[in-house]
Amino acid sequence: MPEPLQQPEESLQPQLQPEVPEPGRDGDDSYPNASWGPLGGLGIAILSLFFGLLVSIPFLALGSGDASDLDLETTVAIQVATAIGFIFVPIVAAAILSGSLGRGLRQLGFVSFSLKTALIWSGIGILAYLAFALFYVTVIGPAEQDDIASEFGPVWIQVLLIVIAAPLAEEICFRGLLFRGFRTRLPFWLSAILAASVFGLLHYETGVSAIPLLIFLGVVFALVYEKTGSLWPAIILHAANNLFALVALSAT
Repeated sequence: MPEPLQQPEESLQPQLQPEVPEPGRDGDDSYPNASWGPLGGLGIAILSLFFGLLVSIPFLALGSGDASDLDLETTVAIQVATAIGFIFVPIVAAAILSGSLGRGLRQLGFVSFSLKTALIWSGIGILAYLAFALFYVTVIGPAEQDDIASEFGPVWIQVLLIVIAAPLAEEICFRGLLFRGFRTRLPFWLSAILAASVFGLLHYETGVSAIPLLIFLGVVFALVYEKTGSLWPAIILHAANNLFALVALSAT
């Protein structure tokens, strides 16, 4: 009697479904993991700040007035120099560490994104921030911030520096560079809080009582970045927040 045919051994093994890669942590070229770690990101961020300060030294030397009362041209030049440092140094560092400018930009988060996902998570982030701000004002008290916008003179310069340059520079440095560096080794919430704390503390001159709100806002930007896989939605949300703050200050 002929023996029954046996199935090949490999066909008896359960067919495993391919794993869905986690954005930013699998080396996928469309959204690659950062080539720098937590310490590298922190070091480059510090270097970005010092580079901006170095570029601003000539303007401080040539400007009129003391450090506490600078003229308009010097104030604007220092702000531009700081933005250049936060943009130029991370991009150059990312390009060097990743091996090419294009890959470095992708590692910082300059990739395409889903508009629907961006809108959903931006909305969630805005609602969370408003809830936290309401809680903070109720329990702690109003957050007092200096009106630095008036130091930049005409409205068009305020918009250029506060609504365009600042969101682009700060998101590249604090989310694209610093948060992504932390994220290579640490869980999301810890990475987001650490990067946002640096972001908030560097704004201490605008008002110490506003630092917790700025830290929470930084976490919101990191959340939007994490969920969309792109830095662009965080930049846009940051710009929208700064525009709203600028309009609100102008109205008071």
